[in-house]
Amino acid sequence: MDQGLFIDLLDQDQDLSKRRWTLVNGPVIVGAGPSGLATAACLREQGVPFVVLERAECIASLWQKRTYDRLKLHLPKQFCQLPKLPFPQDFPEYPTKKQFIEYLESYAKHFDINPKFNECVQSASYDETSGFWRVKTVSNEAELEYICRWLVVATGENAECVVPDIEGLTEFGGEVIHACEYKSGEKFKGQKVLVVGCGNSGMELSLDLCNHNASPSMVVRSSVHVLPREVFGKSTFEIAVSMLKWLPLWLVDKLMLVLAWLVLGNVEKYGLTRPAMGPLELKNTKGKTPVLDIGALEKIKSGDINVVPGIKRFSYKQVELVNGEKLDIDSVVLATGYRSNVPSWLQEGEFFCKNGFPKAPFPHGWKGKAGLYAVGFTRRGLSGAASDAIRIAQDIGKLWKDETNQHKNITLACQRRCISQF
Repeated sequence: MDQGLFIDLLDQDQDLSKRRWTLVNGPVIVGAGPSGLATAACLREQGVPFVVLERAECIASLWQKRTYDRLKLHLPKQFCQLPKLPFPQDFPEYPTKKQFIEYLESYAKHFDINPKFNECVQSASYDETSGFWRVKTVSNEAELEYICRWLVVATGENAECVVPDIEGLTEFGGEVIHACEYKSGEKFKGQKVLVVGCGNSGMELSLDLCNHNASPSMVVRSSVHVLPREVFGKSTFEIAVSMLKWLPLWLVDKLMLVLAWLVLGNVEKYGLTRPAMGPLELKNTKGKTPVLDIGALEKIKSGDINVVPGIKRFSYKQVELVNGEKLDIDSVVLATGYRSNVPSWLQEGEFFCKNGFPKAPFPHGWKGKAGLYAVGFTRRGLSGAASDAIRIAQDIGKLWKDETNQHKNITLACQRRCISQF
């Protein structure tokens, strides 16, 4: 790291000289979720120092604070473990929310990862003159600034919840919550609940509401792929991964749909229209994840979950659908997903799109220019984040070692010159 350039930066910037700042001798990682932890662990293995900034007061705040009680990993644990440390052998194939959080906490402890909590990043920008990133945060009303050579964006795909603007929703009068606030269907017992969204969350929340004796209606506005979580006792995802080693994606998609039809039957007659594009192609190109069914479809077939089309407008304790039908409802759960928050704080226009995702398609979206990196934006879950983390740590590790060796050589040469003068 060129200390001279940093001193010049101090001289030129009066605000920086007045503000509390820290020079980070390594990368700053923004986000202490699975992506940030994985990158930190891989950097630790490379011997590279780092600082992890987290806006919440805990690691993996999405998992700890914004997920429902019955949540389990949708994929087998071998596809969800982070680099360098597998899940405990006694964990089930699909770990629970509690078990996954325990794993992440033990992961952070194992690699001695100690994030700086309650530090919300306000902005991050690259100073071309000095060659440093300037990361400004607010912590307990105190403004701080971190100066670093490398910046790793690990805030993920699900940093902020998406709340749609639907006509009349403010006039509804009943309880309206986002899925991130939903914990259990127990409080909705006996209620008519409208679940807006039919992804994995929408399906699972509808199932949970049924299990707590509520009456859910699930809004299916567009087409959706529903696949069984397992086929003949084998993970559907694992089957797809195995087939992709030998077969083209389009053929694997066709075979997956055949298997889904054999196990689930024709789901379209229940209001679940399949997209024209296959499930894997749709995931790769649009980032839309297929639903892995864990029991909701049986409730749909039995009529316990009512599938309805899109919403036209809300009124007091009622919703009007696009087909003209009106439903009396007590509460609304918005299973309308999440989005990246990167554009709100990262001042950069080349690497990231306006939607907060890297412009380069997978597998090239992990590295930008001037020491900027992204982890966990592959739309390929935890395995994609793990792959990014390994690449990033290797890349920074090489640069770090080259610069460290160069610095040692310069220091040694100076010492030799000094000795030769005596």
